[in-house]
Amino acid sequence: MSAMNPYPWQEAASYSAQMHAGQFRNDRRTPYCAHPFRVAMTLRDLFGCEDHDAIAAALLHDIIEDTEADYDDVLERFGAVVADAVADMTKDMRLREDLREPAYDKGLLEGGWRGRLIKLADVHDNLCDLSSSDKLGSMIEKCQRAIGIAKAAGDDHPAILCGIEHVEQLIANRTRETI
Repeated sequence: MSAMNPYPWQEAASYSAQMHAGQFRNDRRTPYCAHPFRVAMTLRDLFGCEDHDAIAAALLHDIIEDTEADYDDVLERFGAVVADAVADMTKDMRLREDLREPAYDKGLLEGGWRGRLIKLADVHDNLCDLSSSDKLGSMIEKCQRAIGIAKAAGDDHPAILCGIEHVEQLIANRTRETI
């Protein structure tokens, strides 16, 4: 992290946009970097988190998994707090899928609160962005897993409690829409 910039999210926004350049969301129209930007805004504006490192990590949360960047790149640019939160959000793609998801959930549970908060904002954004009702059930399941992990960790950080509440409300709203 630059000693001159007390707001690591500023550099993280630029780095995320650079690293995700040319990638698109599932609709094949929306630039992928819109997702980490929305996750960071959800974290800050909806969940009330003002932690600059959490906001930076939210902007970078898919960077290890989906770009050429690795943990050491994030560590060198942003420091251990941000790099560890990004690592908490990164699935080990070397594992078989049946092992990958439980390992990922365990990592989130045992990691820091920032990773769990970012995961709540991530699933919130993905559920908001979901345009196909045929994937609603699996997305709601992912939301419930994120809520369960945050609750199991015993997090009492106000932003996490707010995040749980917002994700639960969004699930209820989306479920009502399909009835």
